[in-house]
This record gives sequence, structure tokens and C-alpha cells, in this order.
Amino acid sequence: MPLATTDTAAQLARLRELCAGGERIDLLDAALILSVLQRDEAIDLAPLHQHVAAIDAALADLMHRRGALPERLGEVIAQAYGYRGDSETYDDLQNADVARVLERRKGLPVALAILYLHVARAQGWDAEGLAFPGHFLIRVEIDGARHVLDPFNDGQVVEAPALRSLLQRVLGPDANLSPEHFDPVPDRDVLLRLENNLKIRLIQEGDLEKAATALERMLLLAPKHAPLYREAGLIQARLGNLNAARSALERFLEISDNDSQRHHVARLIQDLGQQIN
Repeated sequence: MPLATTDTAAQLARLRELCAGGERIDLLDAALILSVLQRDEAIDLAPLHQHVAAIDAALADLMHRRGALPERLGEVIAQAYGYRGDSETYDDLQNADVARVLERRKGLPVALAILYLHVARAQGWDAEGLAFPGHFLIRVEIDGARHVLDPFNDGQVVEAPALRSLLQRVLGPDANLSPEHFDPVPDRDVLLRLENNLKIRLIQEGDLEKAATALERMLLLAPKHAPLYREAGLIQARLGNLNAARSALERFLEISDNDSQRHHVARLIQDLGQQIN
């Protein structure tokens, strides 16, 4: 794997290619490209790919010796290779940069989930993210049985009582598990969640320029996701990039079916037009 340069056009083209297929995306490759695009310097991705290949091989070997169980993921990724959730510096931007997550062996739930999903799929398992409230989990299917795992907490297998407790911590003591809590998250949305974590932290730090760039990457991942255009337009307006703001907001009007927001955005476009003229 050659050195990943900061040739933005080439990296964007590669990301677009990865996301142009069906529902399944090579999440690790796409996330590493997002890491490249976040930085000003080149990244040598070869050692990172070699590292993940070693994890794949270690899991395959463990399964051959001890059987294919969902616990094997955590035994290899968390116990043997030392990956963990970063609860001490949770909001560190590095936790949403998968290249840095692989280097530091810690990160956010969704960033760690990308590694777990990649390794699980390398074994031929059906694996996907879950739309569980408040905490990103994954589900793997092994020999027809489905298991929920928590990549942030050492890849532990989470049974129904623990899931109920987690849900109640997020939604209140009366919350109960229901089928929608186990809806799969499409791969594209996994990448959007990763980038959204970065964008939110950049906005909190007041770095609107980088937040706007993060939104551009999100729009590349999901070019038909109307709310992203609205958010991009609002941030560009705050940055004083009025033409870019108007272009994004006009695109929002073209594809959005949210009537209340459409009315508000139309007024914003009028205001921007007066400022530009």
C-alpha cells in the first residue's frame, strides 16, 4: 500500500468510488481516506493495513483453535491488541480519526466499531452497526445466531438485560427494548456518524472552517441528504462565504421535502441575495 498523499482530488475520487457501489462499503478503507483528508501531511497507510491484517489472521487462528464465538472478537482486538474506548479524553479529535485510532488503539464507539466490523466481515460473518440509542453497538451473525457487541467496552457481548439497562440510562427508567433498537445502520451512515462526531467537536472548538470541510466530506458520502446542505449553508454564511452558502441552501430547496425548513431557508436565500448584490 503506497504512501497516502494529500492529493485531495485523488482521495475524494477514491472515496466516491468506494461509496458508489451497493449497501456494503469497505468501511476501513473509506475511514482511512477520511483520515487522510482531515490532515495536511501525508499518511503512510501501509503499516496500518498490515496491522489490521495481523488482527484478521490472529482471529482466524483463534477461531480455528477454539471455535467461532462472538467473544473471540474482543479476545483478539481488545485483549490481545489492547484496543479500548477512550473514556478519559472522549472528545479528543483523534478519537474520530481512524488512522489515529489504529495508532493509539483507542477511540470513539463508532471508530472502534469500524475496526470490529471490518475484522468480523473478514471472517465471513455478517456484521453491521445497530441503531441503538445513545451508544453505538454492532451485531454479528455466526452460524445463524445473532449477537450484540460493544466495541467501546472491550468488545463485550451484550445480552438483553444489559441492553435494557443501557437503554434506560439513555431514555429513562420506563424505556423498554423494541425492534427498532436493533435496526441495522447502513455502512454509509456509519461513516456519516464518524464524520459527524468530528464536525460536532470542531464546531464546539469554534473551528468553523474545518467543520465546513467535514460537511463537504459528509456530502460526498451522502450527496442526497438534504439536511447536510442546510447545515453547510448556515456554516458557510457564518464564515462569510455567501455564494457558497447560497449554493448549498439552494440545493437544500431542490431536494428537501421539509416544508417548514424550506420556508425558512427560502428567506435566508433572499437575505443572502441582498447581501451579495
